[in-house]
Amino acid sequence: MKKIFLISALILLINKGFSQNSTNPASSGISRPKLVVGLMIDQMRWDYLYRYQNRYGKGGFNRLLNQGFSCENTFIPYTPTATGCGHACVYTGTVPAINGITGNNWWDSKLQKSMYCVEDKSVKTVGSDSHDGEMSPFNLVSNTVTDELRLATNFRSKVIGISIKDRGAILPAGHSANAAYWYDESKGVFISSTYYMTDLPQWVKDFNARKLPDAYYKEGWKTLYPIDTYTQSSADAKDYERMELGPKNTFPYDLTSFIGKDYYKFPHLPQAATYTFEMAKAAAINEKMGKSQETDFLAVSISSPDYAGHTFGPNAIELEDTYLRLDKDIEQFLNFLDTQVGKGNYLLFLTADHGAAHVPGFLKEHNLPGGSIPLGTIVRKVNAELQSKYKLKNGIINSTYYNLALNHKEIDSLKLDTEEIKSVIISMMEKEEGIYRVVDKEELGESNLQQTIRERLINGYFPYRSADLQVIPRPNWFKDNSKGTDHSVWNPYDAHIPLVWYGWKVKPGKSYKERYMTDIAVTVAAMLSIQMPNGAVGKVIEEVAGGK
Repeated sequence: MKKIFLISALILLINKGFSQNSTNPASSGISRPKLVVGLMIDQMRWDYLYRYQNRYGKGGFNRLLNQGFSCENTFIPYTPTATGCGHACVYTGTVPAINGITGNNWWDSKLQKSMYCVEDKSVKTVGSDSHDGEMSPFNLVSNTVTDELRLATNFRSKVIGISIKDRGAILPAGHSANAAYWYDESKGVFISSTYYMTDLPQWVKDFNARKLPDAYYKEGWKTLYPIDTYTQSSADAKDYERMELGPKNTFPYDLTSFIGKDYYKFPHLPQAATYTFEMAKAAAINEKMGKSQETDFLAVSISSPDYAGHTFGPNAIELEDTYLRLDKDIEQFLNFLDTQVGKGNYLLFLTADHGAAHVPGFLKEHNLPGGSIPLGTIVRKVNAELQSKYKLKNGIINSTYYNLALNHKEIDSLKLDTEEIKSVIISMMEKEEGIYRVVDKEELGESNLQQTIRERLINGYFPYRSADLQVIPRPNWFKDNSKGTDHSVWNPYDAHIPLVWYGWKVKPGKSYKERYMTDIAVTVAAMLSIQMPNGAVGKVIEEVAGGK
C-alpha cells in the first residue's frame, strides 16, 4: 500500500511539473522583464541631454544618464528625418526603403494622390465623431518588435501605443497591438479606431471625462523658474518665432480663451507631455501591464516638444522650459514605474524620431550661415517654365519633404522626353540660393554625391512612394519657413539623436561608437530572446544587450 502511495505521489508531482511548464512560459528559463517601455521624444536633438543638464533634477534625464547606458553617437541612417519615418524605423529596425514609411506624407505614384502615413479609410473613429480616427498601420510594410513580442508569446503579451500624434501611437504599436490611442485635436480627447476596437474601454472614457486639456488651459503657461534664469536661451519674444498660441509670443501665456473651444493649441504646451504620461499611467494601471507572466510593451511618444520646437526654435525660452518641465514628467513617470512594476523589472529606452535646425533668423543674428528656401515658389516658377517651353501643365505634380514627383501621365500624353524634363528642372533649381544639389532618384547608386548623403537617400527610397527628384539643401537651409524651425534632412542637427537605455539588466555606462536608429528594435529583440522584426537591418548593441 505504501509503495502504491509513493508511486501515485510521484505521478502527481510529474504531472504538476508538466502542467507548470505548459502554462508558465517563465519556467522555461527565458529571462525577460515584466514590461518594456519605449519612450520617444518628438524632435529631441541629442544635445538637449546636456544643454540643460545642470538645470535638470536628479530623477529624470539625469537618472537615466547616470544609472543607464547612453549611446552618444546614434544617427538616423536615412532621409527624410520625419516623425512617421522615425517611429516606424525605431520599431521595425529598418529604413523607409524597406518598411515603406517614406514621410509623414508622400505622393503615391500608383494611386496618383498624396497619402498620409497612417491613413486608412476602411476604418472608423472610435471615441469621437470626427475623422481623426480613420487611421491604422496598414501602410507599414514590415512588422515591428512589438509584433514579434506578440508572436513570441502567442499573443499573450499586451502591447499598447500612446501619443498625441496618431502616427506616434500607431506605428510603434505595430500591426497586432491590443490598442493604440491618440489625441483628437477637434475634441480634446484620446481616441482610437475600429482597427483595434469597437468602443473605448471604460477607463479611457473616464480619463477623457476628466477634461484635462481644459484644466491645463486654465493653468496657462508661465516659466517654471524666474525668466531671467533662462540663460541657455535667447531673449523672449523674437520676431522669427511663430504666433501659434495667440497674438503674442511672450510669457506668461493666458490660455483661458481656448477652454472648451480650441483644442488645436493644446499640443504646443508642455502640459501636453504631462497629459500623455497621465494617459500612459492610466493604461498601465487599468490594463495591468507588467502584472502577468508575460512581458508587456508600452510605447509612449511625447509629441509636444515637436510642436513647440517648430513654433519657437531650439534657442527659445519656450523650448528650454518645455524640457525642464519634461524632465519633471519623466521623473514622475519613472517613479510610477518603480511602484507599478518594480525597480529592475522594466526595460526602458529613450530616443527621438528626429532633431531640428536652428531658426534662420537666429543664425543671422549671430553671423552663422543658413536660411529659408522658398521651395513652393520655386516649384511654381519651374512649372511655369515647363508650361511655357513644353505646354506641360503641373510638370512637378507634388513636392513633399524635398521630393519632387513628376506628372508622368501628362509627360507621356505629350510624348515628351522625361530625362529632358528632369534636366531642365535640375538646372533651374540648382541656381537657387540655399539649394546644394538636385538629384535623380533612379540614379542615386551611380551619383557622385558624398557617401553618407548618398546612402541616406538610398535608405529612404521606396519606389512608388519617394517621387522622382530629390532637393538637397545646403547646411542649415530649409524650405518655406522663415519663422520657427523644421527638419527632414540628413544633417546632424536632424539626424543625431539621443539613445539611452535604462532598467532591466542594463549596466551604467556610455559609448561613442557609431550606432543607428535601426539598432534599437534589434537590441530589444535580442534582450527578450525573440525574433527581430522581419525587415530589420540593424545590429545588436552588445554593450546594452549583455555582450562584450
